[in-house]
Amino acid sequence: MIARLRGKVLEAYPNRLVVDTGGVGYEVHVPLSTFDRLHAAEGVTVDLRTHLNVSPRDMVHTLYGFATEEERDIFLLLIDRVSGVGPSVALAVLNGMPPARFKACVAAGDVAELSRIKGLGKKTAERIILELKDKVGVADTWQEVASGQMAPATADAELALMALGYKQVDARKAIRKVIDAQPDATVEELVRGALRSMQ
Repeated sequence: MIARLRGKVLEAYPNRLVVDTGGVGYEVHVPLSTFDRLHAAEGVTVDLRTHLNVSPRDMVHTLYGFATEEERDIFLLLIDRVSGVGPSVALAVLNGMPPARFKACVAAGDVAELSRIKGLGKKTAERIILELKDKVGVADTWQEVASGQMAPATADAELALMALGYKQVDARKAIRKVIDAQPDATVEELVRGALRSMQ
């Protein structure tokens, strides 16, 4: 699994980059938000969080890249937790609205706004809201952040662990242990510490 990629951009297109790492050019599909945030252009050095998707039907390997953990976590939640949503729909979501707005739409159950994303449609928007709320409890976490009951770093770490397949209750418990020992921990430190305690 390729989890992170750092290198120089050889080719830059709004939805795709070719990144040179150690003399190998990796083709990476990116959402527009990542492309804009990185100011991706030929010759620029980028640092991407990545996900390697393997299509079981035709064994195609596709690498997806993201500027932030938040973007990657939303992408993983969508493809892993919502039936019928694959990488192309998950990228459409990230292209259609900022991550914070997407979270707010799911938390509020705003089908109308989600269904305005190009390539989504009302039924898919309804399924995304229903399955993220029912299967994962994602909306509850996002509402706790919005109401000030949970720090954004804690929420991001919890969602990252849930995207990796951990139950929300277990993720929350493990993160709480890390916070008790290290109150000012970053998202990455929270995730690493929680993973260690859950092994």
